Amino acid sequence: MATYEEKLSLLSEMIAFAQIDGQVHEREHQLLTIVASQLGIEETVFEELFDKKAEKIVIKSEHERIMQFYRLALLMHADGILHKNEQIAIREMGVNMGLSPYAMRSVLAEMQKSPSGLVDPEILLALFRAQHN
Repeated sequence: MATYEEKLSLLSEMIAFAQIDGQVHEREHQLLTIVASQLGIEETVFEELFDKKAEKIVIKSEHERIMQFYRLALLMHADGILHKNEQIAIREMGVNMGLSPYAMRSVLAEMQKSPSGLVDPEILLALFRAQHN
């Protein structure tokens, strides 16, 4: 993620995703706070994104799109409840990012199988690479 505007766009997309089920669970908010901190977004700016979306910027790098999909998947699992609206939205968002529906399904299945809900980065990338062949 190169620019501040791209970081705001990414975080804004994650916040909108967290709000899909009508509320932002405390654990979702904690995860969003961590991501904001890692991206170098000030707390006041971060909190403002809950009311006013940042301009959407398309992620050009496939690696960054995969990482954004994974962040959204982590966010989807953060509250321990998989809402149907979240499952539909994450698939739509992934397709809109140009990601393989088969790879996305594989990643979500791996997350379900994992006791921690996490997927090793090498496995994550391998699942997407497998769809290129």
